[in-house]
Parts: sequence; structure tokens; C-alpha cells
Amino acid sequence: MRLTRLSLHNFRSFTRLDVEVPPGNTLIVGPNAQGKTSILEAIYLLATFTSFHAGQDRELINFVESRQATAVARIQAEFERGGKPHSLEVRIIKERDRQGRERVRKQALVDKAQKKISEALGHFNAVLFLPQMLGVIEGSPGDRRRYIDLALSQAMPAYAIQLNDYNKVVSQRNALLKQLQENGGDKSQLDFWDTRLAQHGAHIIHTRILAIQELESAAARIHHELTRSNEVLRMDYRPAYDPLPTPNGQRTLLDAPVDRRSFTREKIESGFLAALAASRQAEIWRGSTALGPHRDDLRFLSNGIDLGTYGSRGQVRTTMLTLKMAEVDWLHQRTGHMPVLLLDEVLAELDTERRADLLDRLGQWEQALMTTTDLNLFKPEFVAEAHRWNIREGRLES
Repeated sequence: MRLTRLSLHNFRSFTRLDVEVPPGNTLIVGPNAQGKTSILEAIYLLATFTSFHAGQDRELINFVESRQATAVARIQAEFERGGKPHSLEVRIIKERDRQGRERVRKQALVDKAQKKISEALGHFNAVLFLPQMLGVIEGSPGDRRRYIDLALSQAMPAYAIQLNDYNKVVSQRNALLKQLQENGGDKSQLDFWDTRLAQHGAHIIHTRILAIQELESAAARIHHELTRSNEVLRMDYRPAYDPLPTPNGQRTLLDAPVDRRSFTREKIESGFLAALAASRQAEIWRGSTALGPHRDDLRFLSNGIDLGTYGSRGQVRTTMLTLKMAEVDWLHQRTGHMPVLLLDEVLAELDTERRADLLDRLGQWEQALMTTTDLNLFKPEFVAEAHRWNIREGRLES
């Protein structure tokens, strides 16, 4: 897969950008706060339809344009997939509804035909690394769930549909639990929502079990190489409803790897439904749903040590780089197409050996775009062979 052209209109600081994207490695060079990361953000939006920076979609619309009653930001791309040309467009639209209230919505067009976001997912794939993503390892369980959900949604668009349906059920079930908590009533009203929760939840849990196992296999191999055979990396999936519960619910830092691949989706669904029934009264007292994939966690262990709690800065950064390399390999294996790699200031905190390892690996991938403020971080021969974009104040020169 290769991005061939990128056009931005009223996106972030760019009022207009139209550029051909070359194959191989492209270095996006310039001082901070000039728009380098916004280019990566736009490309990643084409793959995931979500922003890694913006708290709200309206923030993606150019500040001057956003003052208008109706404002539109556009990201347009041409790309090749399996040797065939395709186009993709994402529109972020700010407008007023019939009651005069402001709303922001997204539109997606694939090969010029409008599609639902869920239908547009998976047509274009990209893997992104940026410094803030260290929170995947050090941050909250929500950060880790978001990481795995974005990866899975690109490879398996049906997963994104199941996840969206599941979240709607959780919201409806929580409203009913809150009502039962405050006012009492017939608890059997939960039966319908429990069934739907177990159906969608089992699909998500089963998919996560298989995908995390596959990602772990690729990540363990890459991490072994990056650490000069000194560290063994494990990805420890911890589902809130576990079809294979640990003895007495206890875990240790040195737990042996857990293999849940033998559980079918049907078996997970029936077990999940039984667990919901057993915890019904406790959840009514709580007023919210405590079991389910919306409360899953994923931990990263190096030589049995939890990196989120005890990992050094260098270990965490190397592990995050490992995960991104593994994600590239996994998406390639799953889809049959190599994703576009997006790297934001990736070399800034790596030691000399890690930089050399990464730059050597970049030659294995079809296309990578990297931002940097300092070309001296790259080997001269790498700079000489790479394409280069200079960017300043939202203007780009190639």
C-alpha cells in the first residue's frame, strides 16, 4: 500500500496543501509548531477516522474557517492498494441543526462514493508512533484499550461495528441499572440487555484474545532483536470477564503466559452471560456495568516485570517502538498490504544502537513519513537517499 497524493483544505494550520507523496522514506523537517505533526495526523485520520490529538473534532477545522456558521475541513488522498489506484476523502463539517445548535460530523468518501465510517474503515492502513503514545504502556487501561481497538478496527472493520454496538448496549444497560438502584423495580428488565451485552462482548473478547496473541508473537521476536537478546517481552491480556479465571483471582508479576485461544465465541458468550447473572445485584448497587471488555486491561512485561509500573524511560520507549513495528507486520499479515508508517520525532530519545536498528528496518517497508527538527539524528547516507519536505508556518517545500 502506498499513499501517492495528499490534499488538505482548512485542516489545522493548513488552509491549502496539495502534494505528491513519494515512495520510500520521506523526512518532514522544520522547527516545532510548524505543522509537521498535523500532516501525520491527517494521514492517520484516513486510516482510523479519529484524531490522536484533538479532544473534539471541531479542533481539526482551521481556526479562521471555524468562525463561519458552516465550516468544512477536508483530507483527500490518492493511494495504491494491491497495484490498483483508489481515492479516499474525510470531511469534518461544522454546522447548525434545525434548532440552531452547533454540531460537528464526519463524512467519508471511498473512490468518490459516500460511505458510513464503519464501511470506510480498512481501505487505507497506517501505523503511527508519536511520543505521547508512551501512555499506552505507562497510562490508564483506557489508553491501552484504545490502542488495541484502533489496530483491530483497521484490520477487521467488523470489529469496529461490534465495538460500537457494544458501547451502546453498555450505555443503555447502565441507565437501567441506575434506575433500578434509585427506584427499584423488576430486575428481569436486565435480561434483554444482558443477552445483547454477552453477544457483542463475546465477539470483542474473542477477537482480542486471538489478535493480542498474534501481536505478541511478532513483538517478542522484534523486541528480542532490539534489546540484543537481553529482554523477553510479553503482552498480558487481562479481560474483566475472563473465560479462564485465575485461582482465587490472584495474579503475580511472574505469571506464566495464559493461552485462551481454545475458547470459542459461543463458550465465552455463555460464560459471560452467567457471570452477569451472578453479579447482577452487585451491579445494581453499583449503578453501572462492572464486567465486560470496556474494563479490560493489557499489560506489558519484560523479563516478567510490569513495564507500566517498573519500566525505565528507555525500556518503555523501546517497547512502544517494538509494538509499532509488530503492528506493521501484523497488519501486513492480516490484510496482505503493507501499511504506511508514520513516525513523529521517533529518534529523539533513542540511543545510537536503537536509531541504527530502526533506520535499517525502514528499508524493509514500502513507505514511511518521519518528522524531525534535527537531521543530525539520521545517518548522512539515510538523509541522502530519503525524500525531504521542509515545512514552516504551514507551508511545505519538497
